[in-house]
Amino acid sequence: MKAMILAAGQGTRVQPLTYDLPKPMIPILGKPVMEYLVEHLAKYGVDEIMVNVSYLHQKIEEYFGEGQRFGVQIGYSFEGYMQDGKVVPQPLGSAGGLKKIQEFGGFFDDTTIVLCGDALIDLDIKSALFEHRQKGALASVITKEVPWDKVSGYGVVVADDSGRIQSFQEKPKQEEARSNFASTGIYILEPEAIDLIPSGVQFDIGADLFPLLVEKGLPFYAQNRFFNWIDIGKVSDYWAVLQRVMMGEVAEMEVPGKQIRDGLWVGLNTRIEWQGTRVVGPVYIGSGCHIEPGCEIIGPAWIGHGSHLCAGSKVIRSVLFEYTRVAVGVSFEEVIVCSNYCVSRDGEMRHVSDAAQPQWSDARDGK
Repeated sequence: MKAMILAAGQGTRVQPLTYDLPKPMIPILGKPVMEYLVEHLAKYGVDEIMVNVSYLHQKIEEYFGEGQRFGVQIGYSFEGYMQDGKVVPQPLGSAGGLKKIQEFGGFFDDTTIVLCGDALIDLDIKSALFEHRQKGALASVITKEVPWDKVSGYGVVVADDSGRIQSFQEKPKQEEARSNFASTGIYILEPEAIDLIPSGVQFDIGADLFPLLVEKGLPFYAQNRFFNWIDIGKVSDYWAVLQRVMMGEVAEMEVPGKQIRDGLWVGLNTRIEWQGTRVVGPVYIGSGCHIEPGCEIIGPAWIGHGSHLCAGSKVIRSVLFEYTRVAVGVSFEEVIVCSNYCVSRDGEMRHVSDAAQPQWSDARDGK
């Protein structure tokens, strides 16, 4: 079995996190989301992985290289072009990216699992592959049952009793929904399904290829599976994911660092001045951080490496990216602070310059 990780999108719904990072590189517990996917594939013996890249592609390629340190082989397919010495992203769509790879070198000569590069999963790939082959499927979609009052946030799959797919509904109103089984963006495809994708055009798996399979009456099935699927679709999702992970609600994801107190983990060479300081876990404070006296940190909270909390500042159920300096007496509650931007859990964004006096800054600026 081979794998394809979709990583070419710009991640506009999670800006500003993606101003400087491609979405698959957004960190969870200090590790890019895509790294968890690569490790999960390797766990099931899937060691040949292609990744389509476009926006900020070099950050993905520089981090993962050719995959040696993960025990896999990773190849890349760039979607875009150079203009005046600058990279211009030009994504081909999820299916179009598959077609480009196939036409170039014929990589997809075996059953292939396709994954979005921005979700955490613990899918039993072996069982999913067994069901796919048992049914003689040309394509399978992994689905997950969601509450009826949440269906409007998903693309839902309508299937008969055998699991054969009849149609799709993209984010239907609750009263119009014919199913509450959401597509997770995880697909199993045979090479013959990829052959149906037209050349040289933007083409999407869900919006274009799958309706084509239904129209042609080809063996196309949904698999409803019980597994963790944590999608980082919006900033609010990212905030919620970090809260769940820090609370220990996601299996096999452990807080890094050394636990020095109940609910408090720290990285190397971190300096905490305990006079008047209060920490209520779960809290992670990264390496090289400085916590001045009188600070308050209420978890779940993640403070990235190299950060500096000035005296009397408060960080409550928040995420600070690396090298964040919080000014004296400033309080952050249920926010993500990323470089020059602060985003509330609901997605409200403000720039560092919006306040009369800066509330945060780069801890590396020496001021």
